Formats: sequence, structure tokens, C-alpha cells
Amino acid sequence: MASECKSRSADPVVGIVIPCFNEEQVVPRLIESLTAFLDSLLYSGRVIFVNDGSKDATARLLDAACAADARFGCLHFSRNFGHQLAVSAGLAALDTDVVCVLDADLQDPPEALLEMLQRWKEGYDVVYGVRRNRKEGLLLRTAYAGYYRLLKYVSHVDLPLDAGDFCVMDRRVVAMLNEMPEHNRFVRGLRGWVGFRQIGVPYDRQGRAAGTSKYNLSRLSKLALDGLIGFSSAPLRLATWLGVAASVMGFGLLVWAVAQALFYKETPSGWASLAVMILFFGGIQLLMLGIIGEYVGRIFDEVKQRPNYVISSRSGWVKPARMQSEQNKCDSVAAGEPLQ
Repeated sequence: MASECKSRSADPVVGIVIPCFNEEQVVPRLIESLTAFLDSLLYSGRVIFVNDGSKDATARLLDAACAADARFGCLHFSRNFGHQLAVSAGLAALDTDVVCVLDADLQDPPEALLEMLQRWKEGYDVVYGVRRNRKEGLLLRTAYAGYYRLLKYVSHVDLPLDAGDFCVMDRRVVAMLNEMPEHNRFVRGLRGWVGFRQIGVPYDRQGRAAGTSKYNLSRLSKLALDGLIGFSSAPLRLATWLGVAASVMGFGLLVWAVAQALFYKETPSGWASLAVMILFFGGIQLLMLGIIGEYVGRIFDEVKQRPNYVISSRSGWVKPARMQSEQNKCDSVAAGEPLQ
């Protein structure tokens, strides 16, 4: 076990980031669970909810919770910007000694944070949850397992298996994440990229406390692409290997055709084989153009230098001055002024 880190505060302030999108069914239970957790916590704690453009009663319920408990604060996005940007906004709003990231659906129980905070006290800068089990169907569990192992194999960053955004991070790690300006964010990948001392804590992942998952196939696919393209150049290298394979195949066919003509006096014929080859190589070319397009599209997103998100309002302990720089950017955009 690591020795106690001397830089750790004896009485740290714990911050919790919780992104929310159309979670009116689970918010009451979430507030109840968080209140009990904060009351039992040995340290001071505060929570920042990020309402990611919810269309239901989520905003009203969060504002009511913030009015009832001074430990709760909320940022309201002007529209839905996505889970990863909501997490990033919460990280930027907190200046606590240690920051926890927790989803609103209570699949990752707040009680599991106690062991993770203890590991942080021992000197680890990042403590991430490792899921021992999942409540999704067999097909989805298989897809998750396959994706994480593929990402670990092709990525240039050491990313832990079966670990999501559920984690505890020291403030210096959060400061590094806040300095990264990229738009297509994959927080668990950025968390692994910064390094420092990291350790996983196994836990049992629960089913949703209420409601349904907001991560549909489209959102899951985008998140998977962000992780794969943002932390690996393997898809680009795939073009080279496919080109080599196609060249070897073409050369082999050429040798076979010449041998048929010289030694067997037969000329290979048939439109079916020709059509298959054209479709095959045409499909490879379109696939590689699509992969290159994904990288180019992300470059295009970065050079536009738009804000990652727009905050429409705040409630609870979140003070306007805390996010003044982001608000100034938003005001400039609204006024039509170019960003500096």
C-alpha cells in the first residue's frame, strides 16, 4: 500500500461532478442518495450538477435541490452539448482538493467513492472504478468488452479495461484536464493521458435507479469513435496495410494470369470475378476515405475555436464570477464578435 502523500490536506474539500440529461425520474432519488452520502462524509463536500439541455423537469428539480441545500450547485447548458462536455464543464467549475465524477443514474453508487477517496488519501492522483459486472444485455456487454480491449491494443495511451468516467481525481489532474482545449473530448482517455499515479478500485455496477439510458446507438458510436480516433493513429495506418494486401493480391493474380496464358494457353475470363474485385477495392477506398474524413472533421472542429459549451444560467453555490471567462466568451459570440 502506498504511503500517505504529504501534499494531501488533512481536511480536504471534496467536489462531485454529475452530468444530467432528461433525468427527472431519477433526480429525487439521486438527491436523497447524495444528501446521505455528504452527511456521512468525514470531509466538506459540494456537488455541481450540469444540466445538459434537458427538456423535461430536470432543471426545475435541480434548482429546487440547490435552493434547499447550500452544498448543491448547478450549471444549465443552453442546449444539449453531450455527456463528455458536461463532465468537462463540471470539472472547470470546481476548485476543490479532490474531484469525483459520478453519473446521475446511480449505476455507480456514491458509497463506492469512500474507498476511492481513501486510495486518494494514500497518495494516488487518479482512482478509477473498475466494473466487476454490468446490468446490460449480453450483446451490449460483449460490445463494450470488445471495444475496450481494442482501444487498449491500438491506443498509444495505457487505458484501463472496463473503466468508465466514474473516478476520483486530485486537483492537479483536474487542472491539467481543464487546460486541454479539444472539442471531441473522451474524458477517461484524457485522464489516462496525463499520467500521474493511478489505480483501479473494483465495484459492482448497479442497474439504473429509474428511467432509461440516454446513450443510444448513435451516442455510443460517437463516443467510441472519439476514443479510437483521439488516442490512436491505427485507423490511418490501416490504409497502408490494406494497400500492401491489395498489391500482393494483385501481383498474385497477375502471375496466375500470365502462367495460364503461357503454359496452359488459356486466358482467364468471366465478368463476375472482375465485378467482385472492383467492388472490393472500391469498398476499401471508400472505407479509408471515411476514416480520413473522421480525422479531418475533428481538425475542422478544432480550428473553428468555438466554445465547447454555452452556459445559460446557474443556481446554488455556483457564483457568476467562477465562470466569468466562459461567460465572456459566450457574450462575445452572442454579440457577433470574433473570439480572440
